[in-house]
Amino acid sequence: MGLEDTQVLPPVQADTPLTRCRFYRETCGLPARVQPEIGSIIVPAGSVGAITMPHQLGAAVKARMHNLGVRVGPIVSHPRSKRWTFLIVPDVPDENRLFAELFRLNVSVSRFGAQIALPSPGVRQAGFRVWVAPPRDAFRPSGMAIIESIRACRPQPRR
Repeated sequence: MGLEDTQVLPPVQADTPLTRCRFYRETCGLPARVQPEIGSIIVPAGSVGAITMPHQLGAAVKARMHNLGVRVGPIVSHPRSKRWTFLIVPDVPDENRLFAELFRLNVSVSRFGAQIALPSPGVRQAGFRVWVAPPRDAFRPSGMAIIESIRACRPQPRR
């Protein structure tokens, strides 16, 4: 699994940053807003959290959760940087030891108030962010469930 798992959703007729933002707010329960100067859509971290990691680790986490029958929720791909962002319930404790452990795996947790960028339609936004697993409703997994899968999937040290 890897970048080939990334799904580019076909544009919906008359899909604009405003209509997409409305979908994110009304259907997905995301407190999204459009940055009008550039047409990107962002969600402030708070009621929603995010965990970002290299796409290979993200694909392994997604596969593990799928194999365990655990719903993964929305996942955003950043094709240029080869990273995936899992949207989560923000239940990750604010512990330096945990953040250091994740840092060593090139994984980051969005802090309260951080801007989480979502895929947005439009020429200027095309390809910057795409959905691996698009949101269909307001479900988001526990951040700690994602971290548990990260720990299970992390690369093992070479001997």
